[in-house]
Amino acid sequence: MKTYPLIFLYLVTTLSFSSNAAELKQSVADDIPALEKIYHHLHQTPELSKFEFNTANFLAKKLEHYGFDVTEGIAKTGVVAILKNGDGPTVMLRADTDALPVLEKTGLAYASTVTTVNGAGKSVPVMHACGHDMHMTVLLGTAKQMVKYKDHWQGTLMLIAQPGEEIGYGAKQMLAEGLFKKFPLPDYNVAMHVSADLAAGKVGYVKGYAMANVDSVDMLIKGIGGHGAYPHNTKDPVVMAAEIILKLQTIVSREISPLESAVITVGSIHGGTKHNIIGNEVKLQLTVRSYSDKARDFLLQRIKQISHGVAKTAGMPDKLLPEVVVKQEYTPAVYNQPEFTQQVVDNISQAIGKANVVVVDPVMAGEDFSRYGRTKDKIPSTLLWLGAVNPQQYKFAKENNQGLPSLHSEKFAPDARLTILTGVNSMTANAINLMQK
Repeated sequence: MKTYPLIFLYLVTTLSFSSNAAELKQSVADDIPALEKIYHHLHQTPELSKFEFNTANFLAKKLEHYGFDVTEGIAKTGVVAILKNGDGPTVMLRADTDALPVLEKTGLAYASTVTTVNGAGKSVPVMHACGHDMHMTVLLGTAKQMVKYKDHWQGTLMLIAQPGEEIGYGAKQMLAEGLFKKFPLPDYNVAMHVSADLAAGKVGYVKGYAMANVDSVDMLIKGIGGHGAYPHNTKDPVVMAAEIILKLQTIVSREISPLESAVITVGSIHGGTKHNIIGNEVKLQLTVRSYSDKARDFLLQRIKQISHGVAKTAGMPDKLLPEVVVKQEYTPAVYNQPEFTQQVVDNISQAIGKANVVVVDPVMAGEDFSRYGRTKDKIPSTLLWLGAVNPQQYKFAKENNQGLPSLHSEKFAPDARLTILTGVNSMTANAINLMQK
């Protein structure tokens, strides 16, 4: 991988594509009607994680038409598109492609009415409730502009249409199948994710930790069941579960530094069958979130220690201590390399105006884009927030202290035209500036 010092890039970009910002903005605006049709199509044809076959084929054909060298089938439904344009850095832009099992209630003329059979054989509704249709549209719009402005940049543009983000599958699997060995190793990675709490027309950024480590933990608490009238003859797993749940909250409140962010949420508890029966087990499902790897390791260790300690105090033998299983679909924290993020912010500010590029707070949600920057090569990476809320709706909600439909909501509906315009302008200007001639 070739290295391009950030100070060099800063000096170059201060003299770069900013003079052409108006021209680029007009070019993107001219393409908006076509991009809106693409967006409507993608919104109306959502596919679940690992089943994005039609979506991948649609993207591949578009990118081939634009002149990219396209490879399908990475991680089964992933697409990689390469555009080589002389010697220079390799910039990777990523969009995710999967939708969610949500019944859409936006009332849009182009709302999804899709139902499908999921991996468990159950019929479910499907909706792009997390904005991945917007991510793909922006990627295609950027691809087209990068071809149009080839005379302004040199290097290799690498576009990734990644499946399975919602289940923490896609990035890990694409890397496992040789993404950075079969294709050019990026010098920089960039992605955008729509924001349900930022007005369309704006781009938000975070330096450092932007999104969290996300772990799913299954816990099986074992007991010795019996009659509810004779609890002294039993070891009640419901009581143990209640004590474990309360004690787990003290890990964050009393064992983690107040300056370190962490969350332990018990999202599911199941045990027992009848009023007067003490059962033999209780099942818990937890989500565990943190930023640093050190905090993550500590949280997972203490969850096991506390659950075992409660069971031992209740008199359970070692062979019947709780089973604590950390699920494999772990998503590492998104870390936006600060110097690189500032460079990207400067590039985008040239395209959409400094006032429209704003600092936002980090969140405890997860995003597997993080994996692309955590390889042994430590590639500078940043994930930006693309404002998606109609500006008037956003202003009214904030002035009246009203909530807005969140990501994954059945009513989440981006302001399509302005969001696409801002996303394509931003991503194109940044990519061109990173690969200036």
